[in-house]
Amino acid sequence: MSQVFEGYERQYCELSAGLSRKCTAATALTGEQRKQKLSEIKTGLDDAETLIQKMDLEARSLPPNVKAMLLAKLREYKTDLNNLKNEVKRITSGNTNLAARDELLESGMADAMMVSSDQRGRLLMTTERLNQSTDRIKESRRTMLETEELGVSILQDLHQQRQSLLHAHNTLHTVDDNISKSKKVLTAMSRRMSRNKWITGSVITVLVLAIILILYFKLIH
Repeated sequence: MSQVFEGYERQYCELSAGLSRKCTAATALTGEQRKQKLSEIKTGLDDAETLIQKMDLEARSLPPNVKAMLLAKLREYKTDLNNLKNEVKRITSGNTNLAARDELLESGMADAMMVSSDQRGRLLMTTERLNQSTDRIKESRRTMLETEELGVSILQDLHQQRQSLLHAHNTLHTVDDNISKSKKVLTAMSRRMSRNKWITGSVITVLVLAIILILYFKLIH
């Protein structure tokens, strides 16, 4: 949930509770004291309405799933603010008739306080659930970050292993080249040895024939 919205929400709850206490206190006052208290309450109502407008703007800027949840809370805050305004109207209108004022305020404020208390209870319950959801989201995010760090570490290890394999491959390629060169040298040497054998054999054969011819001619003569 948006931290900005939560900040406005806390301010509104504190302001709403303060206005309820001031409304209760105003019923026991008379004359200038009551007027001054009502002036403070009206200023507080203006501030509360401003906070609700800010919460509305912040909620509408968030993703749809979060926005729907916050707008539902906002509707309850608007109802609470309307109840406070109605309390102020009852207190203000009661100045013309003291007896009627006392009777209306006793019944009206009792109903309003019951409704307001019930709404605040639901709001607090909803806020607690949202906080729990926020904690679960934070935990999921922490787990995701840990998983991401583990993935980065594994990728780094794989990269190092790949470099090692590439180095080994290059080394084997060099050895293979050296073996190929050695094979060519040995083949050339083998050919030279074979050729030398043929030459030596030919020389021996010629010498043997020469000896035979010499012996033949000597025997004839």
